[in-house]
Amino acid sequence: MCATNSFLKSLGVEIYTSGHRRWPDEAKALAVSMTLEAGATVNALAERFGILPNQLSAWRREAKQGKLVLPAAEVEEPVFAPLVVCEVAEEEARPKVTSQAAPIRIIRGAVVIELAHDMPVARVAEIVHALEAHPC
Repeated sequence: MCATNSFLKSLGVEIYTSGHRRWPDEAKALAVSMTLEAGATVNALAERFGILPNQLSAWRREAKQGKLVLPAAEVEEPVFAPLVVCEVAEEEARPKVTSQAAPIRIIRGAVVIELAHDMPVARVAEIVHALEAHPC
C-alpha cells in the first residue's frame, strides 16, 4: 500500500490518516484517460489507483457528461474539429454583392438554365432536384 500511496501523492491526491482520500480533478482525469487507451481495463486501472472499479466508472460517466475535463491526447497528425451546420437568417445567407455578378448557369444535356446571381440557394436546389427527377 505504501507504493500506491506514494504514486497517488505524486498525482496530488491528499491521503488522510483515516484512509480517506481527496482526489483532484486532474488525477481523476488522468485515471479516466488511461482507461481509454488500447488494451486498458477499468478493473486493472482501479487496482493500480487503489480504488473500486465502480468509482472509476463513475468518473468515466462524469467525463462523458462534460463534468470532468480529460487531458488532450497527444497525436502526431493533425486533428480536425467537427463541422457544425446551422440555419442562418435570410439576410445573412445572401452575400453582399457590390459588383455585377455573373448569372448561375445550370447545364443539363442540351438544356441551359440561367438564374439571377442573387437567386436563393433553396430555389436553385429545388431546380436541380427537379432536373434530376426528369432525365433529358
